[in-house]
Amino acid sequence: MQQSEDLLVRRVRHELKLRELTVARIDRLGDGFAAITFTGEALADFTSLSFDDHVKFMFPDADADGEQVRRDYTPRRFSREARELVIEFALHGDGKASDWARNAVVSQRTLVGGPRGSMIIPLELDWHLLAGDATALPAIARRLEELPGGSRAIVLVHAETADRRVFAGAADMDLRWFDTPEALVDALQALALPPGRGFAWGGGEASLMARLRQVLNEKGVPREATRVSAYWKQGVAEHHENLD
Repeated sequence: MQQSEDLLVRRVRHELKLRELTVARIDRLGDGFAAITFTGEALADFTSLSFDDHVKFMFPDADADGEQVRRDYTPRRFSREARELVIEFALHGDGKASDWARNAVVSQRTLVGGPRGSMIIPLELDWHLLAGDATALPAIARRLEELPGGSRAIVLVHAETADRRVFAGAADMDLRWFDTPEALVDALQALALPPGRGFAWGGGEASLMARLRQVLNEKGVPREATRVSAYWKQGVAEHHENLD
């Protein structure tokens, strides 16, 4: 598989900044997710240039004498003018961040750090592959909203029925939902990637992402045309790892 040298993925560093923000609004996205809008003057210089960005969300652990809990999240939407940042939280499971989001109330204060940088993937590609589990849904949704009309997007997602959603966007989208990680991997193995310049992106549980990375390698997708990140790992409280 050949890729043109003008792929031009750009990496941009940002000044690392810790911001104290306030919960302004809580919107439920079905049974599985909540979109929480944070506000504060500290967002006057907030920057997020890529759907692949992540911020560090921080809050005190009520069960550990206020010890700080830190988790990585995608900036789903932000408005510098309105001083608003939206983060989507998965509500299922018994994780500390899920518990925080289930119990969040308007006017509650919290800390958000970053993003440290952005990997800017061109919009003007022949195809875009987006794959992952439910934790990747906010990033996938943001990317699909960014892609212009005429773009080709192949979207492969392992998620429970309750987490599945309708995506907005102008791209020509081939969307496939899977009940198991194995089914997603099988589908990727059987997928004939389109010709031309493309980019393959993946986010989700560590073991699934390791298998996704292996399949992309076997297909000959160049490393510079991929980004695979382990957002979480079974049995590990805080995990984020790039598998590039």
